[in-house]
Amino acid sequence: MLEGILIGLQTALSLQNLLMVIGGCLIGTFIGMLPGLGPMSIIAIMIPIAISLGDPSAALILLAGVYYGAIFGGSTSSILLNAPGVAGTVASSFDGYPMAMQGKAGKALTIAAIASFAGGTIGAILLMIFAPMLSSVALLFHSAEYFGLMVVGLSAIAAFAGNGQVAKALLMTVIGLMMATVGLGSLFNMPRFTGGMMELQSGFGFVTLAMAMFALPEAIFLVLKPKNLGDSGGEIKDLRITRAEARAIAPVIGRQSIQGFFIGVLPGAGATIASFLGYAVERNIAPKHEQDEFGKGSIKGLAAPETANNAACTGSFVPLLTLGIPGSGTTAILLGALIALNVTPGPRLMIDEPQIFWAVIMSMFIGNLVLLILNLPLIPYIAKVLAIPRNYLIPFILFFTLMGAYIGQNNATELLLLVAFGICGIALKFANFPLPPLLIGFILGGMMEDNFARSMQLYGGVSFIWERPMTLGLLVIAVSLVLLPSVRALRLRAKRV
Repeated sequence: MLEGILIGLQTALSLQNLLMVIGGCLIGTFIGMLPGLGPMSIIAIMIPIAISLGDPSAALILLAGVYYGAIFGGSTSSILLNAPGVAGTVASSFDGYPMAMQGKAGKALTIAAIASFAGGTIGAILLMIFAPMLSSVALLFHSAEYFGLMVVGLSAIAAFAGNGQVAKALLMTVIGLMMATVGLGSLFNMPRFTGGMMELQSGFGFVTLAMAMFALPEAIFLVLKPKNLGDSGGEIKDLRITRAEARAIAPVIGRQSIQGFFIGVLPGAGATIASFLGYAVERNIAPKHEQDEFGKGSIKGLAAPETANNAACTGSFVPLLTLGIPGSGTTAILLGALIALNVTPGPRLMIDEPQIFWAVIMSMFIGNLVLLILNLPLIPYIAKVLAIPRNYLIPFILFFTLMGAYIGQNNATELLLLVAFGICGIALKFANFPLPPLLIGFILGGMMEDNFARSMQLYGGVSFIWERPMTLGLLVIAVSLVLLPSVRALRLRAKRV
């Protein structure tokens, strides 16, 4: 192992590969800031460039740099504009955007950069140590276990249920699950709830729904409430975090680096589930007075998903490199690039071609450091997006909202859906309904249905729930996460009495 690490380090530090790391990080960070252009899109575009390099190590290092660079930079539009174009950065907007509206955009971006760096670096250390062992653990997860994992992800609704909002959060989650059923079904390859529209056979686009629920209502509210706009613009200050704030987020970063990495190891989980679970877990274990701050500009609420999604991004390379199993759409594209380069990922990759396996891991350390060095000095300038006059910023938000929705599926119908969903989102926001649970239900609903359908077919019913102990354990955890806030509330009442 030590010999492989030294070979990988030597390979990663070659001039060509260093340029690939820096170039991939720059491209990924820039693309990640633009709503609608996620890592999948840019990696797919760059595959011909990577293949033309001829060197599998350089090609994979470049594409990997684009991947974690996009996750690293994807928080910028979420924090500054409330426009999460990548699923893995949706949770970052829950507290990042309120911080920006409070005049703390610089501090929010600093916390995001530090948390992303720590999550990616700790994830790379865990990848280096546990990759061979975790590959066998990942094989234990089947459709039933993934169904249980999705249910645990849905239990995150408890994190968005404020005082008296449990029913509203549950309703929004159910609506999200219903919207996920539009399109081709899992059990039968037949279109459902499409109204005869060919454009809906592939279902609603995530980017369209995210833009409609977050960015579009925000732009409309900026128009409707111009007297409140001055609070978020003007002087960009408070870029540094205090020692007290550093001490507060340090345990969060530590916990979510580990949790996010292990979630990323599971094929099909990825950065999205890791970020939602990270946010939910940190809110549920926080003291009562800190729980009330979540969703209103909590530094823990920002650090948790930012750490978890970057750690999960690193963890997703475990099944890709050690089993040849793509854990997400992005790693599926990376797998295709590897095959095109005549590299066969799997258990023997570490033995047959250690220079590729270890070079990718070593490049992650370099890449995360490059991202931190590049992003921290630019934070004062990036944060000045909020100082743009509002009569320019509102069209800017609307432009990227429309562009992101169209690019997501290259379909003009998405623009009509964007407007329709946007109107619904504005109405729901006026009625004080929490919008994040709807998006969680939509994102996880499709994956949950697919795995539930496969499990039903394999076991001839729902008997897999009690026949597979790991599935039962995950469902128990999900129930516990939902009931925990209620138990805490009862205890507080008992103490008052």
